[in-house]
Amino acid sequence: MNDKREFKMQMEMRTRQFAVSVLKFIESFPSSTTTKIIGNQLGRAATSIGANYREANRSESKDDFIHKISIALKESSEAMYWMEIIEEMGYCRNQLPSIKNECEEILKLMQAINRTLRTKKLQHS
Repeated sequence: MNDKREFKMQMEMRTRQFAVSVLKFIESFPSSTTTKIIGNQLGRAATSIGANYREANRSESKDDFIHKISIALKESSEAMYWMEIIEEMGYCRNQLPSIKNECEEILKLMQAINRTLRTKKLQHS
């Protein structure tokens, strides 16, 4: 199996595992109106990262691939935002660092993929 295909498979698995971790994390929130709002937003963003990355890998065109990766990048950034809110609210202090760290790693990978795609697109224009 080539390196590119292996990377894509690993990223799909990693983003799926991240989504599952976040959903389990949300289940541990104390029950309140605020945590329901935050949990809903974080859950949507976290699950969207992997869904859009997977769609990108099955896209029918280069432009569609770039578009889906851009969405995954934006959702990664949004998930980070909600985790920063959780941190500032003082919720789930024990669980947050590892999940936030994984989100940061995924965000950096999505930024690198997006940057590479945009650079290649400019070179071929």
